[in-house]
Amino acid sequence: MKNAKLDSLNRLLHIKKAIEAIEEYVKSENAESFCINRMVHDAVLFQFTVIGETIIHVDSKITASINYPWYKVRAFRNFIAHEYFNIKLSAVWEIIDRELPHLKEVIVQVINEIESKN
Repeated sequence: MKNAKLDSLNRLLHIKKAIEAIEEYVKSENAESFCINRMVHDAVLFQFTVIGETIIHVDSKITASINYPWYKVRAFRNFIAHEYFNIKLSAVWEIIDRELPHLKEVIVQVINEIESKN
């Protein structure tokens, strides 16, 4: 039988890795350069897709226990995947700047809680 908690831990670690990749990709960027640099914003959008897809597979007991708007993470993934040509890159930059650090904090907190219980 599969261990849901360990499987979720691995998925959360993948999310953390995707967030760190985004941070690496944009470390030398600002809002304007991000919007111009197609390679960077394509890479960032891919990592957001990874995050949104991966969170779907984290045990719902874990996500339900954390006060975070997980639906936004999933909805953003869906928007990227299905409305790609309607994406406003300036809005993506705002998500990176304002929301990604908080998501990372939450993910790290959940990872630490799971690891401390094992």
